[in-house]
Amino acid sequence: MQEPLLLPASCQCPENASCVNNTYCTCDSGYTSGSGQKLFTFPLEICKDINECQPPFSVYCGVNAACQNVEGSFYCHCVPGYKLHSGDAQFKSSSENTCQDDTSSETTQGGKELQKIVDNFQSLLTNQTLLRTGERQEISSRATSILQDVESSVLETALKTPEQKVQKIQNSTMAVETRVITDNCSEDRQTFSLNVQMNSMDIHCRDAIQGDTQGPSAVAFISYSSLGNIINATFFEEMDEKDRLYLNSQVVSAAIGPKRNVTLSTPVMLTFQHVKINPRSKKVFCVYWESTEQGGQWSKDGSFLISMNKSHTVCNSTHLSSFAVLMALTSQEEDPMLTVITYVGLSLSLLCLLLAALTFLLCKAIQNTSTSLHLQLSLCLFLAHLLFLVGIDQTEAKVLCAVIAGVLHYLYLAAFTWMLLESLHLFLTARNLTVANYSSINRLMKWVMFPVGYGVPAMIVAISAASRPHLYGTTDRCWLHLDKGFIWGFLGPVCAIFSVNLVFFLLVFWILKRKLSSLNSEVSTIQNTRMLTFKATAQLFILGCTWCLGFLQVGPAARVMAYLFTIINSLQGFFIFLVYCLLSQQVQKQYQKWFREMLKSKSESETYTLSSKVGPDSKPSEDK
Repeated sequence: MQEPLLLPASCQCPENASCVNNTYCTCDSGYTSGSGQKLFTFPLEICKDINECQPPFSVYCGVNAACQNVEGSFYCHCVPGYKLHSGDAQFKSSSENTCQDDTSSETTQGGKELQKIVDNFQSLLTNQTLLRTGERQEISSRATSILQDVESSVLETALKTPEQKVQKIQNSTMAVETRVITDNCSEDRQTFSLNVQMNSMDIHCRDAIQGDTQGPSAVAFISYSSLGNIINATFFEEMDEKDRLYLNSQVVSAAIGPKRNVTLSTPVMLTFQHVKINPRSKKVFCVYWESTEQGGQWSKDGSFLISMNKSHTVCNSTHLSSFAVLMALTSQEEDPMLTVITYVGLSLSLLCLLLAALTFLLCKAIQNTSTSLHLQLSLCLFLAHLLFLVGIDQTEAKVLCAVIAGVLHYLYLAAFTWMLLESLHLFLTARNLTVANYSSINRLMKWVMFPVGYGVPAMIVAISAASRPHLYGTTDRCWLHLDKGFIWGFLGPVCAIFSVNLVFFLLVFWILKRKLSSLNSEVSTIQNTRMLTFKATAQLFILGCTWCLGFLQVGPAARVMAYLFTIINSLQGFFIFLVYCLLSQQVQKQYQKWFREMLKSKSESETYTLSSKVGPDSKPSEDK
């Protein structure tokens, strides 16, 4: 397991971005970075969709046409009452496509009725009240009813006007294409292809005519722009909780009539355009909407994945229904060596932090304000590392995982806050070399250190938990989500503390340099301050610089930085014990004293045991 801040050890760019020369990331076409930079290395950068239909882009689609933005792209479509001469529903170039008046002789009464059906169901699909307030079963039942009613109405309308072979109708929420077959299948027409909203269906002629040559048959292909927001991935019962599953296509329906056969002799071929272009490595599921007693759910029975590229997925199905494509962000594979290093390093750190805490408590020769700061820092790190080892993978229980993430958030923030207090104490100590007022420093630190050390992290965590409690705990580990910049509730304070500490240390070095150049006496005082500066600088390296290595895990050196980050950061406790205990002369003397007392006590115990065996009751044997 890596530390909570660990970033991917490769050129793995954020969603909707691609790697350039294995060094930089750039947002895909149709997206722009939040920072405005074309090339970036920051792993938490966000690529946002460009709305080409709004200023400053404002794509012009031509007269009687409108622009429709989609994730990563856009398309133009004719407004109601107008259509393209080609019959296509969507286009991008206004110079080659002109929307013409749809009141020509080609327009039949059936087309008008079909348009009316589409418009009527638009009000149902755009009703957000059910989505916000309805229960799961009610939502799925309503969606099932909408799908069935639309299919029946569209097929019935198409069969009323068999003279109009092909009809295409579209509005902002759905699009329909129907095809009526009035004759038998011929060799040059084995399959029918229907296209709506960049999705397509290929169905065999035999299945379309249903073996009935006595009357016309109809095929309907329907695409819903917004229905996927209602019957989303949460209605897929087979998802792995460790995968972030989402719908990456529009919901489409395929139906034939007048006989509503759903079982086919030849699988129907469905091609879906992705809602999110250029997805990262994912699990892909071709699913259909299954009507159940509880209303409905997504199921993959009888639906199979054929192929997939960056923009489209091809599926086939042995039956007709409503279909969609679900994708899951797969969990990133972890380096087993990093896991071993983390567990070994943190276990050693726990032992060292425990010994350091006991030393700070029991060694009276070093007990002062600085030691109190070391003690609180050691306790916070000990508890944080212990909870990390035993709780970071407890993702099965979501509530427990969220609690663990919140406590880890608090303990690590508290550790950094105590480091800030240590650097403040160091600065005040160095500043008062010229003003003999050391007692006032102790009084100030004793008054502020506990409210600041434990109160400020508590406020930050409380605000984070109150604003977005659902972002505590992920599917992979019990830590903070990267979504919506929530991780900055931790990274922000850490970066701020590190920056302030750098300022304090620079001021300390400047004060010491000026003091050394102006004083020849008080050498012992200067030497003590030098030692304190050395220890605090070492602690800044241990806690501050190692966490900064997490930001450098991009590009060719990412793997090296990942190992440096894990090794140094997992040994924080060992370094603290080394610097503040083993390298302290006072502590060394105390250890030697304790060691001599232990040997003396052991020797006295052995002497007492031996004397008890040859005590006054035992008499030497007499010669007879």
